[in-house]
Amino acid sequence: MKIAQDKVVELDYTLTVDGEIVDRSEPGDPLTYLHGHSNIIPGLEQAIEGRAAGETLQVTVQPEDGYGPRDEENMDELDRADFEDDIEVGSTYYAQAEDGSVLPFTVLSMNGDTVTVDFNPPLAGQVLNFDVTVLSVRDATAEELEHGHAHSAGMHDHE
Repeated sequence: MKIAQDKVVELDYTLTVDGEIVDRSEPGDPLTYLHGHSNIIPGLEQAIEGRAAGETLQVTVQPEDGYGPRDEENMDELDRADFEDDIEVGSTYYAQAEDGSVLPFTVLSMNGDTVTVDFNPPLAGQVLNFDVTVLSVRDATAEELEHGHAHSAGMHDHE
């Protein structure tokens, strides 16, 4: 069976940026996703379309097909009082947008009562290099298609 729309795919991967490993699947805990439902970055999804279990490949994803280009306008200064906990430079925090969505951001610096933050994804503007092994490909269940993501054994309950 080949990777195509509405297939559940299990991958082992290592992601490197500028020769440094920045993310990888853990042994025995592959990345499981529903193909064609924007569950992974577009460049990787396009590159593995049509592949089958057992195939190994290297994929280079440019920023526009990954986390997008860096946007220097996507930074802000927040008031120290907006934070409940101690603030650590370099740490990721989460803000709730007006529409209820959650926006991750990284603290760049602190100056008195002002905290400078970056709303760009940490890998925005980066060329991503993946070493990928396709472990399995299967048809999605009706429930997975309805929910728009893959389910693995004991993964979660929808209320």
